[in-house]
Amino acid sequence: MEQGRSAQIILAAAFLYAAAIGISAQAPASDTIFKNIQVLKGIPVDQFMAAMNVFSAATGLNCTDCHTEESGGDWAKYADDNALKQRARAMVVMMNTINRTNFGGRQVVTCFTCHRGVSRPTVMPSLDLLYAELPPEEPGDIVAQAPRQPSADQILDRYIEASGGAARLSSITSFAGKGTFVGFDEAEKTPFELMARAPGQRKTIVRARSGDTITTVDGRSAWMVAPLSDRPVPRIEITGQELEGLLVESRILFPAQIRQSLTAWRVGFPTVIADRDVHVVQGTTPGGTIVTLCFDQDTGLLARLIRFSASPVGRVVTRVDYSDYRDVHLIKVPFAWTVTWLGGRSAYQLIALEPNSNLPPDTFAR
Repeated sequence: MEQGRSAQIILAAAFLYAAAIGISAQAPASDTIFKNIQVLKGIPVDQFMAAMNVFSAATGLNCTDCHTEESGGDWAKYADDNALKQRARAMVVMMNTINRTNFGGRQVVTCFTCHRGVSRPTVMPSLDLLYAELPPEEPGDIVAQAPRQPSADQILDRYIEASGGAARLSSITSFAGKGTFVGFDEAEKTPFELMARAPGQRKTIVRARSGDTITTVDGRSAWMVAPLSDRPVPRIEITGQELEGLLVESRILFPAQIRQSLTAWRVGFPTVIADRDVHVVQGTTPGGTIVTLCFDQDTGLLARLIRFSASPVGRVVTRVDYSDYRDVHLIKVPFAWTVTWLGGRSAYQLIALEPNSNLPPDTFAR
């Protein structure tokens, strides 16, 4: 099925994508870690796993729906072939052919374009959807500078003042905190620890029964270490545009740093999040990652961050919602945040947070 010109095209596209976002030739690729990878070759493991999340979000299916029931307890079983996987490979080839022949290779059509959360695309228009009152559009897509809006500098300046002011913010150089963590579809709270150092180092440790999951950002690179019961490999390097977005996200505890994290700032039209009016401010990382920041118009504080990165099969979107702002050393800090992405949702709630903590030198070391 995937021999011949179509397979060569999609394979070339994968390598071009890897080169475009700066993947090192030495980075472990999906086909060197996993077996029976026939289409999504040459991309790092974290982006391969993100592509799986795009499939799941587009079709409304979970991992074992597309693989086999036995794969739920055995990672090796995910390599087993079946008709659905073969069909998915053909769909990826078709999608990339459409983009190449109609849009100059730009990723205009993705899995989500047709599926919209269902395994079989719907061909009949929905009258209920046609006449229903639609909710406010979720911010995050690429915006252009909107007329008659405050400038990005004005909104960011107000954010700095609302957070405590530049002088007080600069006096905080580190944090150490403890709290609780709840994963998607989980009822039990799990302890977690947070360590952060300005401008953008951060480590979270979630202490679940299956073992610790540790996510570390050292200011230049990032990685996750997790039990094999939760991840197919014990250590996953975070790469490309996903890494750039995470580096921006890691600076949120130190708001004075956010202005230098992005370029090409622009302000879109306001929208509503949880019945609150927000300003929509967007910037771009040096590698092209789009980051959208939503600031509460009443308080000036950050309510939401949305970032997305490219993958061979569609955008990989991550959203962070911030709430429960409290005073810590005369600055405002979110004590609750929820991270939502295509593969799940994680809710963090701080119980205690100590500013200017004396963190060990190797806190963020490998």
